[in-house]
Amino acid sequence: MPLDGFTVVDLSTGIAGAYCTRLLSDGGAHVIKVEPPQGDSLRHWSASGADTGQDGALFSFLAGAKHSVVADPDTDTEFVHTLLAGADAVVWSGGSAVAEHFAPERIRRDHPRLIVTAITPFGLHGPWHDRAATEFTLQAWSGGVFGIGRGSPDLPPAFVGGQVGEYLTGAYASAMTLTSWFARRNGAAGDLLDLSMLETQILGLTYYPVTYFEMLGRPWRDARKVTVPGIASAKDGLVDVGCGTAQQWFDLCAMTGHPEWIDEDSPLSITQQANEKAEEIYAWVKEQTVEEIRDLATAFRIPNAPVANGANVTELDHFVERKSFVTNPRDGFTQPDRPYRLHPVELRPPGPAPRLGEHTERYRSSAPAARPEPADDYRAEALPFSGLRVLDLTTFWAGPSCTHPLAMLGAEVIHVESARRPDGTRLIAGIPVSEPQWWERSPIFSALNTNKSGLTVDLQHAAGRAVLRKLIATADVIVENFTPRVLEQIGLDFDSVRALQPGAIMVRMPGFGLDGPWRDNPAFAYVIEAASGVSWLTGFPERNPYEPYSVGDPNAGVHALNALLLALEHRDRTGEGVLVEAAMVDAALSIAAEQVIEYSAYGALLQRDGNRGPTAAPQNLYRTADIDEFGRLDCWVAIAVATDRQWEALRDALGAPDWASDPALATAAGRREQHDAIDARLGAWCAERSGDAIVEALWPVGVPVAKALQPHRQAELEQLAHRGFFEEVAHPVNPAVRHSTLPVRSTHGPKQFHRRPAPLLGEHNHELLRELGLSDAEIAALEADGVIGSAPG
Repeated sequence: MPLDGFTVVDLSTGIAGAYCTRLLSDGGAHVIKVEPPQGDSLRHWSASGADTGQDGALFSFLAGAKHSVVADPDTDTEFVHTLLAGADAVVWSGGSAVAEHFAPERIRRDHPRLIVTAITPFGLHGPWHDRAATEFTLQAWSGGVFGIGRGSPDLPPAFVGGQVGEYLTGAYASAMTLTSWFARRNGAAGDLLDLSMLETQILGLTYYPVTYFEMLGRPWRDARKVTVPGIASAKDGLVDVGCGTAQQWFDLCAMTGHPEWIDEDSPLSITQQANEKAEEIYAWVKEQTVEEIRDLATAFRIPNAPVANGANVTELDHFVERKSFVTNPRDGFTQPDRPYRLHPVELRPPGPAPRLGEHTERYRSSAPAARPEPADDYRAEALPFSGLRVLDLTTFWAGPSCTHPLAMLGAEVIHVESARRPDGTRLIAGIPVSEPQWWERSPIFSALNTNKSGLTVDLQHAAGRAVLRKLIATADVIVENFTPRVLEQIGLDFDSVRALQPGAIMVRMPGFGLDGPWRDNPAFAYVIEAASGVSWLTGFPERNPYEPYSVGDPNAGVHALNALLLALEHRDRTGEGVLVEAAMVDAALSIAAEQVIEYSAYGALLQRDGNRGPTAAPQNLYRTADIDEFGRLDCWVAIAVATDRQWEALRDALGAPDWASDPALATAAGRREQHDAIDARLGAWCAERSGDAIVEALWPVGVPVAKALQPHRQAELEQLAHRGFFEEVAHPVNPAVRHSTLPVRSTHGPKQFHRRPAPLLGEHNHELLRELGLSDAEIAALEADGVIGSAPG
């Protein structure tokens, strides 16, 4: 397996660290989970409150194939140090007595050869480093509760349910750990990876709002609007039908029997046009079955999906045919299979989770041999992916979320577009085509493509395909996210790639995979979220679910990055090329795993509940007295009480009113039972105060609280400024504006992630084609024939 011989000590608690080490274990890593005598709190967790017995089902899923060692922090210090000395990496998060005894900086000092991946809410340093937080309050600080205009104006904003931020953090932690491991090929050794959960939420739940706002002078959306049609009620259930482009709107008009609605010259956006016709569209949907709508939408090439949940997702024909779910080998419930497939690479088959302390005596009697110390001449300043050439055939958000981290960390990434059909993100900024170089003014394209070179090639032209084949022969990695039929139509399957470059790694990122009945369906984030169950838990119980309209894409990108790093490990060991199938929906099924696990293990169907959730009580958004920047009484704070001690702190901060002193509220169960009454009291208290005043009253005493931030205000957070999360990027066409970076700070840097702006369309055509051996006359002929170009047309 790719990570055979890679030993990881797991000093984490909670989902993020457990999912990180689960992904590493899937790749073949040997994971030793070190727990306090009472065990990891995740062993006793169930989102539905089910009696978990000895171990909960979610723990059993996340801990599969790991080893469990019990260590008492008061007496077993040397034992833990022995385990660390025999490891290659350690994954750490606070929350257990063992973890608190071995702080990340101390581990780094005592074991300088180790990769230390530290997962914290805000980072290890900075003004917020020790502040209380939950996933819910982090979503608020990130702007994720507002999303990309998600929700309805008559209701509060809504967070994305299902603890997706924990899984996103785990996926980033795994990818960054593997990146640091890969960096040893360039002479690096040892590392402290300081990972911020807030920053992963920003990257996973918002769409580069700071860059968008600063470049265009307006937020993406300034009000909540229900997507039309989005998730709608059909005759026999819920269906998600997307309308993300002008062509999809035109096709939707035709599909619903209203071609007269098509107006290519309308001054309204397609979103505005769809909202104008919402009542008629919903009436049409209500008269059809889910299957009828999906058959029609698929024929019209309109993105669509059933709305899955824990009860029905395993029965959907596509997942049945692809064997997307497997049986837990120890406890017999149903769980998602691995989030990617690698050919011919062997990944670890599902293994049983360990009982508490099952392997303690084994390691006390025979600890892993200590690893050698690093050489004195290692080059700490080398970027991890220096020397790696990546051919980037991706577009929109998911694919670039895989290739952009490579470019920020030193790879030579060549972004290939067609002048005839540029990257879709160039076209969504709303810049009139009458403006000079309008296609260069997209903040989304800029945010996703810094440090890359730009080449335009029309792959529908034989000469363009010939150029691409020459380029493939020079590449280490090829990444694409078309629907499967696109590359097949131009004769560029994996066998063809291997004939040109035997050691090539080809990463394919189709929405629904390379086989199965949905394989050719177009996939945008919202249909991936619906089909996997992510949407089901987002929104209010009295309404249809909301489309998160965010996490499906970047989640696919970071999982594809994990798969690519495993493929690189395999190639380094064997010299073989690898086909990586990183379907967007498989990555989404993995972060929605808790729904099917709870249903199959306990018969519990998890439900959306507005801004309440299973991890805290009370948990909600409360309106403040502030007027927002748009003149509306629409400012909110998030409060989430996750422990009884936090409840005591909240009660005291409120002045210990009689209602909060009720003994029944001293336990989570009592607070949950009286959640409505607590919300009414807290809502009244918050309504009389500013958001700043509420945060200042609650946060210093340890209550998780956050202002629900408008996403484009992220750069105003002092913690992000301290960590340098945003960097200003100059551009030849656009003003210099801030761009987000990666959610991790490493011992080895880089000091600056964005070294040059995103490429202009075809900016490096001549440079790259000359490198391939083409003469100036041949390049001129390609330009004359429209095979390459520097402007849409």
